[in-house]
Amino acid sequence: MTFDPLRERGVPLDRQLRNWRELNVAPIDPDRADPYTRCRIITMNGIEMEAIGFSHHFARRCREPEVRQRLAEVRYIEAQQQKVVNWLLPGLASVLETTIAYEQVAVDLTAWVARMEPDPYLKQAYQFGVLEDFDHLYRYANLYEMIEHRRAEKIVDRLTEVMPGRPTKMHHRHPVDNVREPYDREAAAPISKLHALTIMSAEQQTMNFYMNVGPTYMEPIARRLYQEIGLIEEEHVTHYESLVDPGETWWEQLVNHEYNECYLYHSFMETESDPKVKAIWELHLNMELEHLRIAAELMRRYDGREPEQVVAPRLPAPVTFEPNKGYLRELIATQIDYTTLGTGYVQEAHERFQRWQEQIHGGEEPPSETVIEDNRAVSGEEYRLETEGTHPLYSLRTH
Repeated sequence: MTFDPLRERGVPLDRQLRNWRELNVAPIDPDRADPYTRCRIITMNGIEMEAIGFSHHFARRCREPEVRQRLAEVRYIEAQQQKVVNWLLPGLASVLETTIAYEQVAVDLTAWVARMEPDPYLKQAYQFGVLEDFDHLYRYANLYEMIEHRRAEKIVDRLTEVMPGRPTKMHHRHPVDNVREPYDREAAAPISKLHALTIMSAEQQTMNFYMNVGPTYMEPIARRLYQEIGLIEEEHVTHYESLVDPGETWWEQLVNHEYNECYLYHSFMETESDPKVKAIWELHLNMELEHLRIAAELMRRYDGREPEQVVAPRLPAPVTFEPNKGYLRELIATQIDYTTLGTGYVQEAHERFQRWQEQIHGGEEPPSETVIEDNRAVSGEEYRLETEGTHPLYSLRTH
């Protein structure tokens, strides 16, 4: 059975407001919850945060009072949805535990999108980024073992391996080499637009999270590692947001945002293992159907187009959180030495990359390398979680 969100009826907007009791949802149990339930929660929080931010930016550039009022009405409900979703996370989790969960999202969500993306250029963008998030997970897992004396398998539950990807110290590139070519809004497949919006939103959430939580640590190595990886997340947001066609109208973007929320809530409703969380996904889907209907009306009135001109007539196959171990190992074996040059990819450390590396590192080992050395000294060996085979050797070729 196909599901067309443009034809489904949702909960009327005037019935979507929830009181404090309804907003006060019970968090998941960190010891018993499926790790991928936590990943779905983190993903939807990032999606809701992007929806709220986009609506604010749209309102600041819109002259029509009626449109600004409509955006405000929907945005308030989106803000309630974001609170419900994010408050599903347990208060018992430390910032570092949440960080490791964020990186598990980045790894398995981006890997899934890369596998499903039909456009070769966009696929390469996701393959490139996921090898860096994979390495971030490894660095944070070692920090976790060193300062909290716990192991990351408690969080990722062996669904995601923890081992080196493209070395984090090699992620620092000149900003111009983080800008990609955008898809063509007239020619791109609807699923490609949803993929780009989803990964951009997830990475943006991670960037914002690290910017805020990094200085809350007392341990110097933790503060430094969050600072380093936080800068790389800035690169990743630039990388992914540049994939979106800047020629899309505000109305087109609004419809894409609301359609993507319907797509993801529907996907997670279909795949969720926790009945209480599944009920929230279903409720929010029915709310988002109305938000999409409103966006479609605004597009027809102010953009003179039908929403069917920019989105798919039915939802694609559900987004699925699942292990991507074999896929990631294949990427490590074949693309570990990639970097970027302009809007493309190369397998050598070109002159601009080398100059940037010299400037940012200043002749010293970066925090991402120090944390591994420090954990070896404290724990006797670095932390890895390899569930199959051995890790391939890697190196970055130079001139």
